[in-house]
Amino acid sequence: QVQLVESGGGLVQPGGSLRLSCAASITTGSIGPMAWYRQAPGKQRELVAFITSGLTTNYADSVKGRFTISRDNAKNTVSLQMNNLKPEDTALYYCKAEIWLLGNPRDYWGQGTQVTVSS
Repeated sequence: QVQLVESGGGLVQPGGSLRLSCAASITTGSIGPMAWYRQAPGKQRELVAFITSGLTTNYADSVKGRFTISRDNAKNTVSLQMNNLKPEDTALYYCKAEIWLLGNPRDYWGQGTQVTVSS
């Protein structure tokens, strides 16, 4: 059974920083692209950043220059360093991973971790 477990959310003041982490527990297969999404109340889920297994990254325009996605392929983890946080970054953050089992890819999601930016 594949599980993605996120950690690191919380309450932070505007201008502050948080680091989110997500660990994928797999005993077989491989992991393709990993990503962070977020969903604010009343809004659609949106892509924040993704990273390929070759470490190519891409970011939403709203977070460029403030967020950094990274991954450790040996540990099956992906992280999101968030700096200069703004109130509009408040959302439930989810990690997603494309996991290949028996030659078939499938997307798996974490349970979400809340990030609240407020003074």
